[in-house]
Amino acid sequence: MNITPDLQEFTAVLEQHGSMNASYITLPFSVSEVYGKKGNVKIRCTFDGYPYRGSLSPIGNNEHILIVIKEVRQAINKTFGDPVMVRIWPDLELRTVQIPEDLEAALQDLPDLKQTFDKMSYTHQKEYVKWIEEAKKPETRQRRLEKTVAMLREK
Repeated sequence: MNITPDLQEFTAVLEQHGSMNASYITLPFSVSEVYGKKGNVKIRCTFDGYPYRGSLSPIGNNEHILIVIKEVRQAINKTFGDPVMVRIWPDLELRTVQIPEDLEAALQDLPDLKQTFDKMSYTHQKEYVKWIEEAKKPETRQRRLEKTVAMLREK
């Protein structure tokens, strides 16, 4: 792990977002002072040693939060109100998504849609690919591929 001098280490409490099954931590430092940005900041981090790649998101009043996805909470066996040890540093690597062969093939003859997909944010690309790859049955995967192409047409 290549840690930069901008490493921040602290303990935070997992906060619940309203009544949703969603959590985040509020950062105990000024992102603009530490990283020189007021908007989103791409980061790498660990929660109790579990690695994650995400973004620090501004919420106003010069404060930022970091979303803690359900997969991370399950991996570290923590829930809302639990403390978690956090290490954060800037993510300077290019974020790319490995496009599955069947999605690549579906977009091959549709250059406009391929271009639309390529222009999407890393996070949106990742979510489309994850949705396709989580299909358990071949017919479900095929339906999701077709739905992805349809959604790309709508954008």
